[in-house]
Amino acid sequence: MFKKIGLIFQISAVFIGTIVGAGLASGQEITQFFSTYGYKSFCGIIICCIIYILTGYIITHLSIKYKLNSYNELITLVSPGFLGKVTDLTTGMFLISSSAIILAGSGALIHQYFKLNKWVGILLMGIMALMVLFRDTKGLIEINSFIVPSLTIVIVTLFIFYIFFYDNMSFSYIKTIPYHKNNWIFSSFLYCSFNILCSTGVIVPLAKEIPNKKYIFSGLILGSIGLTVLSLIINLLLILNIPYIFEYEIPLLYVANRFGKAIQIMLLTIIWFEMFSTEVSDIFSVSKTLEQTFKIPYRAGCILIFLIALPISQVGFVKLITFLYPAFGMISFIFILQCLIFYLKDR
Repeated sequence: MFKKIGLIFQISAVFIGTIVGAGLASGQEITQFFSTYGYKSFCGIIICCIIYILTGYIITHLSIKYKLNSYNELITLVSPGFLGKVTDLTTGMFLISSSAIILAGSGALIHQYFKLNKWVGILLMGIMALMVLFRDTKGLIEINSFIVPSLTIVIVTLFIFYIFFYDNMSFSYIKTIPYHKNNWIFSSFLYCSFNILCSTGVIVPLAKEIPNKKYIFSGLILGSIGLTVLSLIINLLLILNIPYIFEYEIPLLYVANRFGKAIQIMLLTIIWFEMFSTEVSDIFSVSKTLEQTFKIPYRAGCILIFLIALPISQVGFVKLITFLYPAFGMISFIFILQCLIFYLKDR
């Protein structure tokens, strides 16, 4: 009984860890896709939760039924034509680009706050990621089982401090805070779409390793709810600090500033670990696809992706979120519709 519950928690941690990444943990993703839309953004986050659960079930069902091994096989199954090839290529490019940007972000973080050469942060991230990746699916589960609870503790601690020190947190006050954009529904769909397509790189191999729909789906439901609660808390903290958050690459760091160095260091540490978690998930996803498509051994694929990502790792972190994410989100949204249509026809 406890073993089954533990497995469900591990699956939920992997799902959360794959999606959270440095963008959400730093507050940058929530700022771009939700907080700029004001109080309506809370509805957008709830919509994302519902879509995560529905599409998570469809992906799990198809993965187990057709004995899929990687996101590449899922894309080929639901979209066998030209659009599927474009989606497959774009997903691979996005995951590699994301991996490269995370390496750069690690270097910048280490350099900015510890005054060490940026290559120390880049190589530290890369070598540690490879060590975890060489443990295959077990390594992916182990690292997220540690990082996700740690993230939750830090964000909830920051939230509790804010409740005690902030005088006005009523919804009527939040409605008066000026917002900068209006198309919040479209932004919400884009955000959850690219997260879902990215997470397929982890969900599909998990469904192969643990071919039990009930466990996988229970883990995805728990993960979706946990991710939603974290996102709602971060969004609230950020909205209460408009417009100052727009001046920072790490908006949550501005929120944490008033609570002293200890909280700042905790937040920076967890952001680095979330970068690490996403780095592992991205390389894992592409390596599994290389293994299935080109018969490249999994470990060799991990090293290859890392070596490709190194020279690309000089693109700005905010640029990736601002420009690459929405473009990838559009392709991902089309892919989700194809999954839904395929599932309905398949039934």
